[in-house]
Amino acid sequence: MKSELVVDVTPTHISTALLEDGRLVVLQQETRNVSFAVGNLYIAKVKKLMPGLNAAFVNVGYEKDAFLHYLDLGSQFNTYSQFLDKALSDTRQVPNISKASTLPDIDKHGTITDVLSLGKKLIVQVAKEPISSKGPRLTTEISFTGRFLVLIPFNNKISVSQKIKSSEEKYRLRQIIESIKPKNFGVIVRTSAEGKKVAELNNELKTLEKCWEEALAKAQTLEAPSLIYEEESRAVSVIRDIFSPSFENIYVNDAGVYDQIFNYVSLIANNRSDIVKLYANDIPIFDHFNITKQIKTSFGKTVSFKSGAYLIIESTEALHVIDVNSGNRSKNSDSQESNALDVNLRAADEIARQLRLRDMGGIIVIDFIDMAQSEHRQALYDHMKVAMAGDRARHNILPLSKFGLMQITRQRVRPALDIVTSETCPSCHGKGEVQSPLLFTDVIKDKLDFLVNNLKVKKFKMYVHPFVNAYIKRGLISLYTRWRMEYGFGFKIVPNQSLAYLEYRVFDLKGEEIDIKEEKDTSSSEGKKESRRKEHKDDDI
Repeated sequence: MKSELVVDVTPTHISTALLEDGRLVVLQQETRNVSFAVGNLYIAKVKKLMPGLNAAFVNVGYEKDAFLHYLDLGSQFNTYSQFLDKALSDTRQVPNISKASTLPDIDKHGTITDVLSLGKKLIVQVAKEPISSKGPRLTTEISFTGRFLVLIPFNNKISVSQKIKSSEEKYRLRQIIESIKPKNFGVIVRTSAEGKKVAELNNELKTLEKCWEEALAKAQTLEAPSLIYEEESRAVSVIRDIFSPSFENIYVNDAGVYDQIFNYVSLIANNRSDIVKLYANDIPIFDHFNITKQIKTSFGKTVSFKSGAYLIIESTEALHVIDVNSGNRSKNSDSQESNALDVNLRAADEIARQLRLRDMGGIIVIDFIDMAQSEHRQALYDHMKVAMAGDRARHNILPLSKFGLMQITRQRVRPALDIVTSETCPSCHGKGEVQSPLLFTDVIKDKLDFLVNNLKVKKFKMYVHPFVNAYIKRGLISLYTRWRMEYGFGFKIVPNQSLAYLEYRVFDLKGEEIDIKEEKDTSSSEGKKESRRKEHKDDDI
C-alpha cells in the first residue's frame, strides 16, 4: 500500500491529507495560530466551584470558562498543588521537581471543595478543545508528548504501550527508562520507541523535561490567565502522531512549514528526510493530488460508495446518525438477504473511513439494512471491528440491537470536521438570478484592466473554476493569450477546483489575497451597455 501525506498551507488554515493508494482516508484541518488546542498549558485561576457537578470552572482566557472535573485533577494533586504554590510564591528561581516532597494521593471519592478554592492559581492543560457551546476541558495531569515518550510530572509510574507485543522488548524499555528517568516524573513509552537505543530515548526525555522547566518559568512571571506552553506547530504535531515508516512522500506547499517538517523528520528518521518534498506548482496542491474532488464527494449529507449504495449522515448535538441504503444495488441480486449482507459489509468499510475522515466522536448510531439470519448479523459485527481496527481514536462497538441498529462510541477530542460541499452562487449570492455565464469573461477582463491599470499590479495569480479556465484558454489564439498581450505577461490564470463556477480569487506574489470582488462585480459588458444607453438618453433630453 502506497501511503502519502499532503500538507496544504494557507494564511488561515493548515490541512493535512493522508492518502492510501491515492484514496483519501484522513483529513485534518487546523486553524493557524489558534489557542486552546489540545496539549497547550495555561496558568489560570479558579473562577467558580460547582459541588453538584464535583467540578470547577476555570478562567483560561476563553470566552467561556473551561471545565475542570475532580477526577481530572490526578491522584498526585496534593503534591502538584504544594509544589506550584511554592513556585509561585518565590519567583527568584525555578524549583526542581526532583526535590519536591511527595504527599499522599487525593481521595478518589472526594469533592472539589476539599482541594480547590476560589482564585487559586493552577497550571492546567487543555484535554479537549472547545466544542459547540462548551468551553475547553482541562486537566492538571500535565503531560508532554514526544515521538517515543510521554513525560508526566508528579508521577513515578512507567507504562509501556500494549501494542508492543514482545515481553523482552517491554522489559528492555522499562529498564532503560528506570535508569534515565528523573525523580517525580512518570513516563509512558509509545509504540514508536520499540527497538530504539538508550541515547535516542534519553535525548527526547531531556527535551521534554526542558519543556516543563520553561513552562514553569513562564508561569512564575506571567499573570493568569496566560499561555505558558504551546504544542508544536500544527503541521508537525499532526505528523508526529500519524507518521509511519511506510510513508513514501510528504508534500508541502509552504517553504516555512516544509523546513519545520523536514527538520522534524530528520530528527526522528534521519535516513528518511528525503521523503519531504516542497510543492511549487501553480495548481493548488489538493487539486494536483485529486484531493479536492474526493473531499467534495466524501463530505455532505449523502455519501455514495460502490455498486450504487449510499449513506445518509446526519449530525446532532447529542449524536451522529448514519442510514445505509442499497440504492440501485438491489437490482443486481436475486437474494434479498445476500444483497443486504453485501451492502452492509461494504457500508461498514465506508463508515469506518468516514469516522476517521470526519473525525466524528461521541455516540454514532448506524441503521444497517435489516438481515434475518443471526450469522449474517454476527459477520457484520465482526467485519466492523476489523474495519475500525486501524482507527487511532478509542472506540467501542456494540453488536446489532433487535431493531437492527449498531451503536459505536468514539473518542471525541476535537469538533467533528464539517465541510460544506454545497456552494452559494457568487454572482447572485443566493437570490436566484445570475448574469449570463457567457458574460463572465467580460467581468474577468474588467478585473484584469482594473488591477493592471488602476491598482498598478502587474504580477498576480487569478484562480478560477476549471471549466472557466478551459474556456478561457481554448484555441490557438485564446482569450488568455489576447489578455496577456494586452495587459502584460506578469499575471497567470490558474484553475482551482475548490471555487464555485463563477467565482474567482486574486493573489499577489506573496500569497496575499487582493480583494476586488466589491469592485462592481455586476459591471459586466451588459451593465456597461445599459449605462451607455442611459447616458445617450440623457443627452437627447
